[in-house]
Amino acid sequence: MPFRRAVRVFAAAALSFWTALVPALRPAVADSAPPPGASAVVFAYDRFGEDQNPSISIRIDQFEAHLDELTDGDYRVLPLPKILEALRTGKPLPDRTVAITIDEASRSAFTEAWPRLKAANLPFTLFVATDAVDRGSPTHMTWGEIRQLAAAGVTIGALGTSTQSMLARSPEHLAADLRRMSDRFQAELGRRPTIFSYPQGEYSLAVRQLVMDQGFAAAFGQQSGVLHAQADPWSLPRFVMNETYGNVDRFELAANALPLPVSDLTPDDPLVTVNPPPLGFTIADGVGDSSKLACFATGQGRTALERIAEDRVEVRIKDPFPPGRARVNCTLPTADGRWRWLGVQFLIPE
Repeated sequence: MPFRRAVRVFAAAALSFWTALVPALRPAVADSAPPPGASAVVFAYDRFGEDQNPSISIRIDQFEAHLDELTDGDYRVLPLPKILEALRTGKPLPDRTVAITIDEASRSAFTEAWPRLKAANLPFTLFVATDAVDRGSPTHMTWGEIRQLAAAGVTIGALGTSTQSMLARSPEHLAADLRRMSDRFQAELGRRPTIFSYPQGEYSLAVRQLVMDQGFAAAFGQQSGVLHAQADPWSLPRFVMNETYGNVDRFELAANALPLPVSDLTPDDPLVTVNPPPLGFTIADGVGDSSKLACFATGQGRTALERIAEDRVEVRIKDPFPPGRARVNCTLPTADGRWRWLGVQFLIPE
């Protein structure tokens, strides 16, 4: 697998350099739960109707069911930059605020998703990987088509030069790639991107730092969760939708989710050095009955939890994760039938 090869190279040749490059960075401290109207759910799509790629594609009937839910339900779909600005400045957002994002700029995003989103009058953000567009790949949009979307009001963000993991590249190579990508945006769209999506949702603290150094105001992974004002702007969550996890019931559950704000999250680097990772966090005040918290680990189901203090929880992951990506999702029911949600993604080298 490309990810495993990439991480093996990275772990063998560059991990110590990355670790020395930047000090440990932690998310903003969340002392209390955000008030109503201070959060938003972001959905992440990639390809549409490509049944041969079910892990990154969603069926058209599933996508249409999502759009029907958003247009018929009690949601407010807003442009992503407007949501980010509101969270940054403390401006209230409507309850059940939602944003739609699409990664990669695939051909099916243009031919299948774009007409349906336009007909539903729903704003969205397109994250572009520039190399495939520059090569004229038949599976991707052209710059002319991306300009057409931009002219229609679609927000254009950056996915890097390619959809491959950023972890395998040296800091110098990665910084050069980010500059080259930004130059291509300037040349083709007349402006540089300000929001970023980590390819495959994979990042380390050091990758995060380089993205910050390039001047991006926000960056998104692929861990589940809900945006709120106290969240780290350069490791923001999204609910990924694909054929396997794209049924409308899951979509509705996610669209109604609320944030589970925490602080002192450990380990603070998604690229783990201890496996299983010693996951722990301090729950913010005002989230409800935290005794009902439940956490689920990839391939292991529900995990044991140990409460170290009244608000400090440690997740006892039983077995080491295999190399690749692994996730832990923690949920907490609310009195009105919704769910608070915290997702953590780990990257495990071979």
